[in-house]
Amino acid sequence: MFRAVARIFRTPDLRRKLGFTLGIVALFRLGSFIPAPFVDFQNVQQCLSDNANASGLYELVNLFSGGALLQLSVFALGIMPYITSSIIVQLLRVVIPHFDTLYKEGQAGQAKLTQYTRYLTIALGVLQSTTLITVARSGNLFPSSTGSTACSSLITDESWYAIVLMVITMTAGTGLIMWMGELITERGIGNGMSLLIFTSIAAQFPGSLWSIKSARGWETFFLVIIVGIVIVGLVVFVEQSQRRIPVQYAKRMVGRRTFGGNNTYIPIKVNMAGVVPVIFASSLLYLPALIAQFNQPPAGQAPAAWVTWINDTLTKGDHPLYMIIYFILIVGFTYFYVAITFNPEEVADNMKKYGGFIPGIRAGRPTAEYLDYVLTRVTLPGSIYLGLIALVPLVALSLVNANQNFPFGGASILIIVGVGLETVKQIDSQLQQRHYEGLLR
Repeated sequence: MFRAVARIFRTPDLRRKLGFTLGIVALFRLGSFIPAPFVDFQNVQQCLSDNANASGLYELVNLFSGGALLQLSVFALGIMPYITSSIIVQLLRVVIPHFDTLYKEGQAGQAKLTQYTRYLTIALGVLQSTTLITVARSGNLFPSSTGSTACSSLITDESWYAIVLMVITMTAGTGLIMWMGELITERGIGNGMSLLIFTSIAAQFPGSLWSIKSARGWETFFLVIIVGIVIVGLVVFVEQSQRRIPVQYAKRMVGRRTFGGNNTYIPIKVNMAGVVPVIFASSLLYLPALIAQFNQPPAGQAPAAWVTWINDTLTKGDHPLYMIIYFILIVGFTYFYVAITFNPEEVADNMKKYGGFIPGIRAGRPTAEYLDYVLTRVTLPGSIYLGLIALVPLVALSLVNANQNFPFGGASILIIVGVGLETVKQIDSQLQQRHYEGLLR
């Protein structure tokens, strides 16, 4: 293992790519701590320290921004606008035929879809930065500190030009993050956007673990470490699991040459949807809390009954009803996302076009029906697995009182493991090209 790591740094091309990636990651983390214009840095830090163990409405976005959101930094929005726009463009393929046509055109069509994603990212950046600044001005960015002098005066200048400058700065930060991610993809190691998300989440692990130690002691700290190692091992096992459907290609004679006749397989992963269903479910559950937050009564008045019910039920992760709804939404969104990303009829048509068939299954519609049958059965354990992994932090909130400081679960652990595996595979393949011996054995 150590010899393989040494070979990485002895290979000039690989060393240059790795150094470039680490440099971009360092710049990304630096921008997460630079406050936006007209932000009172001291008041923000005081509110963060007072709400260190509070679960806020923007927990998921703050997770993907590496804690930059609640610090109101220039990179406050993080990579979330790009993730949202990518998902929207992918979903539009089902609704708008033009997008599906572009997707099938190859590299030229993919370039246009990427351009649409960039434009939508900037538009979402403007929208989300405006919403964030509005919430910060109202003093509701930290709901548990409503009425606090520091948390109600996070912005030093509330004039229109100051707000416009803050919106432009945060939107430009989003565009810069998008550009840095694409640079890593082109000139570095791994997928740039995924690595930036990986960095944002991993940066909060030490602080989260130390908070658990400070609040619960060394026994709970080591218990969390052991549970985390077990969860990581199980996630790696499931993420690598797949159902392989054998495919045979008939031999074809073209002139005097024979083509085809080989055997291969279609890999159907247990978790084909990745972390997207967890993001969908979390975002949908945030909507009622967001509506309730903007319907808070003036000071001294009691809130409406429905606002109280939402605040007591749909904003607290330790509530049983919240867990049940969260789990059901994840299972449903898993089936929905798999259905729009894997089209059995398209796969069956491509196999038929190139002379491929599944042994014992006729080509055409019977093949599509068989693929749909297998996909439905494989997706069931995958959706249950996603739901259980997403509930780990919520169960920890009830049992260990670790709240969002529990890092081993939900979207965070799925992204950490998934991106880590893909990056290691890329490094391994590049080492094998040069040394005939990879990073892994």
